[in-house]
Amino acid sequence: MSYFFKFEADFVDSLRCIPMIVRMKLDTCRVKLKLTHWNQFSELEKQKLVTLPCNSIEESKAYGEFLQNLIIEKTGSPAKELPIDNNPPWMNLEIIPIQIQEKASEFNIEITLAQWQKLTPLQRFALIKLTRSSHENHNFIPALKEFNLLVN
Repeated sequence: MSYFFKFEADFVDSLRCIPMIVRMKLDTCRVKLKLTHWNQFSELEKQKLVTLPCNSIEESKAYGEFLQNLIIEKTGSPAKELPIDNNPPWMNLEIIPIQIQEKASEFNIEITLAQWQKLTPLQRFALIKLTRSSHENHNFIPALKEFNLLVN
């Protein structure tokens, strides 16, 4: 099973950046993990953060505790906790977030609701993250191609 997207290929071998699967888990467990924290983790610790489940309330709590313990071990203090979103936009199958529609329209692309609904939660999460101005959104088009939303 691959935990990574093809558009992440330039950094997943070394895990020098936080992959989307971990970023989604961070939003789920409410921990603000900084890249400086991530870079202090061993490869084994990073792999564990990739593979640990974080789907149910119990798993999310356990994931957050494991992560906070790692951060405390490496830095001496816990990471900031984020407010939880009980209705994250990547789980909403009825509305395509406006930032995705706007980003797609920059390239004269339309994503239909039917296409949005066929995506996995992780794919929807990735598209949302790739539209943020603070993110490397050069991967938006490669993600659309990888998710079969853009044929080419």
